Amino acid sequence: MIWLQILAILGVFALVAFFIVHRGTARASAGVKLLFVAFVVFGVYAMLRQDDVTWVANKIGIQRGLDLVLFLLVIAFAFTTVSTYLRFRELEIKYARLARAIALQNAENQSPEQR
Repeated sequence: MIWLQILAILGVFALVAFFIVHRGTARASAGVKLLFVAFVVFGVYAMLRQDDVTWVANKIGIQRGLDLVLFLLVIAFAFTTVSTYLRFRELEIKYARLARAIALQNAENQSPEQR
């Protein structure tokens, strides 16, 4: 095992540990968490058994295992980007509604002399 594999696997374990420790603040559904764990397991397996990943890649028509992993990373990145965008967009709408409700409530609570 080369030093880069060891470093990458330690990084993956650190990421999983961070994810577990901060599970109260990470608001993700169970399905997303399971997909995350599956992707991490696949990543560690791909680092340890590169020939197996190349075999799978060849079976589905991709030349190298690295290309397969890269394609999966692009898909995961796109999913994460869209998911984050939608989550932030939803929060913006909630904050706008909250600000509007507070403004209306403050306007209703003011006496006619204050208007």
